[in-house]
Amino acid sequence: MVFSSLEFLLRFLPATLLLYFLVPERFQNALLVIASLVFYAWGQPIHVLLMLFSCAINYALGTAIDRYRGSTRARVALASSIVVNLSLLGFFKYWDFLIANLNSILGSNIGLLGVPLAVGISFYTFKILSYSIDLYRGDSVTAKDPRTFLLYVSLFPQLMAGPIERYEAIANELVDREHSLDLFAEGVHRFVLGLGKKVIIADNVALIWDACRTTTAPSVLSGWLGIVAFAFQLYFDFSGYSDMAIGLGRMFGFHFAENFRFPYISQSITEFWRRWHISLGQWFRDYVYIPLGGNRVSRWRWVRNMIVVWFLTGLWHGASWNFVLWGAYFGVLLVFERLLLSRLLERLPRLMRHSYTLLAVLVSWVIFALDSVSDILSYFGHMFGLRTTELYNAESLYLLRANAVLLLIAIVASTPALVVLYDRFSDRAYVRTVLMPLLYLTVLTISTAYVVDSSFNPFLYFRF
Repeated sequence: MVFSSLEFLLRFLPATLLLYFLVPERFQNALLVIASLVFYAWGQPIHVLLMLFSCAINYALGTAIDRYRGSTRARVALASSIVVNLSLLGFFKYWDFLIANLNSILGSNIGLLGVPLAVGISFYTFKILSYSIDLYRGDSVTAKDPRTFLLYVSLFPQLMAGPIERYEAIANELVDREHSLDLFAEGVHRFVLGLGKKVIIADNVALIWDACRTTTAPSVLSGWLGIVAFAFQLYFDFSGYSDMAIGLGRMFGFHFAENFRFPYISQSITEFWRRWHISLGQWFRDYVYIPLGGNRVSRWRWVRNMIVVWFLTGLWHGASWNFVLWGAYFGVLLVFERLLLSRLLERLPRLMRHSYTLLAVLVSWVIFALDSVSDILSYFGHMFGLRTTELYNAESLYLLRANAVLLLIAIVASTPALVVLYDRFSDRAYVRTVLMPLLYLTVLTISTAYVVDSSFNPFLYFRF
């Protein structure tokens, strides 16, 4: 089940909200756990058992870490948690990828298992690992009740694609949280805007990307138009999901962290990664980069740390070499930026810094979007005029003209312009009581119409 489906919008969410606010407060967490398990089981019932197993064993290991804190037993419990979680993630996400590569290298014929990806396993595995590691470090309290821990892991607003929330950040709200009409309304508003991002912008710019990627009449314009469309698709798809997750959390009394802060306005790649998928970047910083020594080591060890972090970041996104290449690309670029380019960037005008960043990011999305090296090189030839002699043609001009308004909306919505505009006029009563409710209603109406009229279109990050 996905947030942008009729089943969720018209059945699951209304029923869950109604029951949640009807039952006594002491039963609300139990209701959320049941709802979350139903939500997860909707598409892959068998994988509920995997998540329940993971919750059970990691709750027991977490209790051991807390009970034997500072002893060898605590270290063994932590090591066991890390091994169990990474083993489950490795098997269900990377096993066939590993065997396929071994077959290719050794010339062997080991059979693939065809293990289906457990949706959301990358996200809830990292949540569980952060819990175990924070417990060992003394940075988090212990979940005293296994039902509380199960709610933390399975909570449906952030189960499938984050944000990767740490237990300590919402520990109090898992046990006792406040509800108010203002908080609920804030959640509805955020959810509606996220839904609009997904079904009005992301799903429609995806059609531009598909057309440019599969065209039989490539031109330079179609190459750039396509990858710009994919950049908007990925951003509005994932940030839209994060907005919906944050909004749903507000409705149920939770405060989840922001996951995006307008990354396409960045002036450097370093800044881009402070604004894009923030919870993932913070996870790798706190649990991989800093334990390796961070930047408080020699230059060469720091380069090694960056290579390790970005290799793992790329691999986390999927069992495919293009993701590893994508991670390596950003790792090299960030090292280059830190060692050689940072002072030059500081002296350049903002427009040039912004142009450099957007160009680097667009190049990265080609690597990210296409599975094989041959497809990646072919598309670069498409973009840079090596695969075609035409700067533009009738097909690319038609795509540009037909989607000009949509692309303009995407450009404006990917900047803080609308937020700044709202902040400037939000003190006026008619803005809060008339214009904003009308905007939310319009977005909801258009989004629902698209959902009714369109075929199933899951979130891109569900495959990670």
